[in-house]
Amino acid sequence: MQVTFGGKKLNLYGEVVKVSDKAPDFKAVNNDLSSFDSKENQGKVVVYSVVPSIDTGVCSLQARTFNEEAEKLGDDVIVITVSCDLPFAQKRFCAQEGIKNSISISDYKDHDFGKKYGFLIEDLALLSRGVVIVDKNGKIAYTEYVKEVTNEVNFEAALEAVKALI
Repeated sequence: MQVTFGGKKLNLYGEVVKVSDKAPDFKAVNNDLSSFDSKENQGKVVVYSVVPSIDTGVCSLQARTFNEEAEKLGDDVIVITVSCDLPFAQKRFCAQEGIKNSISISDYKDHDFGKKYGFLIEDLALLSRGVVIVDKNGKIAYTEYVKEVTNEVNFEAALEAVKALI
């Protein structure tokens, strides 16, 4: 799949996931450098908010917006911001922005999420922008791969998809 970043065409590595696919298991890194394993969230609705870098305006807006909405969604929903930022930067960002209702994980080490979910931008080793929602049974319920990486995700559509699952 191709996306644009500031108008420049770039290729995404891996196959994009589709609605009704089984959500691929993956590993990443938590802000405290411990291992994150997606299997630990089985039985919950999981919102993967995917961003290139939390230190940019659109990405920080996305992280803050989903964090605010997470509080309203209940205990059966977990919101996870995924980027290739180092865990230290993510931890600083979350503290600075008051991110307390969602978590951030880093795909910097192995790009496991990016490869398995089709979000890894080949030439930049960053993730593209989008949203993936996984239902309580581990199936993909919603996807959005933003064509122009500098544009926002469709918050309304993603949140409607989550609410339909709870």
